[in-house]
Amino acid sequence: MTSPLAIYPTDLTSPQHALAFIDLLEHYARDPMGGGEGLADYARTHLVEQLKNLPTFHGALAFLGKKPVGLINCFTGFSTFSAKPLLNIHDLVVHADLRGQGIGQALLQWAEMQARQLGCCKLTLEILANNRPAMRSYERAGFAPYVLDPAAGQALLMQKYLQEV
Repeated sequence: MTSPLAIYPTDLTSPQHALAFIDLLEHYARDPMGGGEGLADYARTHLVEQLKNLPTFHGALAFLGKKPVGLINCFTGFSTFSAKPLLNIHDLVVHADLRGQGIGQALLQWAEMQARQLGCCKLTLEILANNRPAMRSYERAGFAPYVLDPAAGQALLMQKYLQEV
């Protein structure tokens, strides 16, 4: 990295941030680990406006000079076992040309600081099982598989798409 890395809270009212946000999310969605297809037209058109009005959204953008190179999107949730909020990392994007240079770690540090400021008991995230580089990065940052009791096994993320009615 030639320019110093700067991390800024995502300001979706800023045209520069909104454009960087959509471009980086599109870059991620086109990656095999992001589904490989790009963002749906609906998401491209409505995401920024929807997130502007969502109080549980917490995000940051990483810049090298004026070039956007990464983003992290987080949402607050709640831990019933701890009776405290938690912060879920929903997306972590580092431009493919710049991976392995500490940008992801800097964004994870930002998320941890944000979670502490919000009084959260933990950070959570999902990861695809074969995304080994990301797994190593998360482990370096202190993340571990979610296990309550080893006899019960590791938690798995499941989903169900809802059809429009």
